[in-house]
Amino acid sequence: MTEVRTTPTSEGRAGPGLDRRLLPPMMLGSILNPVNSSIMAVALVPIGRALGAPASQTAWLVSALYLATALGQPVVGRLIDLFGPRRLFLISTSLVGVAGVIGVLAPNLGVLIAARVLLGFGTCAGYPSAMALLRSEAERTGKDSPAGVLTALAVANQTIAVIGPLLGGMLISVGGWRATFAVNVPLALAAALLGLWRLPRRAGSGEAPRRGRIAARLDLPGMGLFAGMLVALLLFLMNPHLDTWYLPVIVVAAGAAFAVRELRAGTPFIDLRVLGGNTPLLATYGRALVAYVVAYCFLYGFTQWTEEGYGLTPFHAGLAQTPMFVTAIAVSIVSGRRRSVRGKLLLGAAGQIAACALMLTLTGSSAVWMLPLVALVFGLPQGLNTLALQNCVYFQADPDRVASSAGLLRTFAYVGSTAASSATAASFGHSADTSGMHHLAWIMLGAGVLYLLLNLFDRTLGRLATPA
Repeated sequence: MTEVRTTPTSEGRAGPGLDRRLLPPMMLGSILNPVNSSIMAVALVPIGRALGAPASQTAWLVSALYLATALGQPVVGRLIDLFGPRRLFLISTSLVGVAGVIGVLAPNLGVLIAARVLLGFGTCAGYPSAMALLRSEAERTGKDSPAGVLTALAVANQTIAVIGPLLGGMLISVGGWRATFAVNVPLALAAALLGLWRLPRRAGSGEAPRRGRIAARLDLPGMGLFAGMLVALLLFLMNPHLDTWYLPVIVVAAGAAFAVRELRAGTPFIDLRVLGGNTPLLATYGRALVAYVVAYCFLYGFTQWTEEGYGLTPFHAGLAQTPMFVTAIAVSIVSGRRRSVRGKLLLGAAGQIAACALMLTLTGSSAVWMLPLVALVFGLPQGLNTLALQNCVYFQADPDRVASSAGLLRTFAYVGSTAASSATAASFGHSADTSGMHHLAWIMLGAGVLYLLLNLFDRTLGRLATPA
């Protein structure tokens, strides 16, 4: 039996187990992004109707949040690695509340998109903070067995995803689409208070540098080049036309400059030498990108089709999504403590392919029970993939950079979600009809097959098993 090393806590007490007081802020912080994602899935059509915007324009409400989050996650993660999660958590959750107020008062789509950008930055600290706290608790207690907490985080995210579409539909029916932004104010207040009361003043894998060395430790030039590269990439993915040929050029130029900078920096923003030698982690980032293309095409594309192409109300469209999240929760709970990661990923890939094939059979006259059936099948990969990917990152990442590595996982996921948003907009155009949904399903099916191959031929997964 493994000996448990007992070390003093920050308050001078011995503690062999995880400090359970950390769980509420960890959970609430990590769900701020998925709650805004899932609510927006049923709000796109009402917002488009109210503001006179087609689906191709309201898609920016999705892309804007993920662009900001994809950029902010690794940056905030690096700050957490250096300074600990408390202050970053409090600043970020405050931005969520401000974004909610702006969304409520927004006079047009442009201001609404700006509110979503602020929301994206505001939700950046939750997940990296949770991973950093989990790592610091492992060091404090001498127990590196996070399976239960990682499962709890996955279940919390899946649970809020269940509530999100239903909550969104209820809020819209009671207070209109602006209520979907207003809900961020009490959520942000609760998260900030929990962070203030429960998070330790110093936790994380790094130590705060002296004032004169802060800029050097942050690697601001590296962050700037990374931001330029990522923004150009995401903008191109949102609008991939010949007219935007200059964006890939910017991506390549900024990427090359970023690589040169990081290889020469004393304290790089992203340590490319370490990351480049960590092939399993790079493979995990790649499979996350592909997996989330499929997941977010379904979350937004299928939901829009159920409203416009099939004729459901926002509330009933959210209700039709419920089986997916209920299944995902059950799968996460059942499989959470099982050691095999490769098995979860392979079964998740097979589930994605099966669900995409079912989507191709749907029409505007399909029996209504077919809609929750498709959602139920999608629940299997939703639960397995989320849990397996975060387990991979926790054990594959450099312990001193676990927060920024977790942030990079979300960055790759949001690049996938942005590609999904672009594919959804291109498939639907001005209306989310059945023909567009079938076109989207073929794109998803291709991504699902690629995801299966990535998992099938990655032999390093067989050596990765999370402790029970």
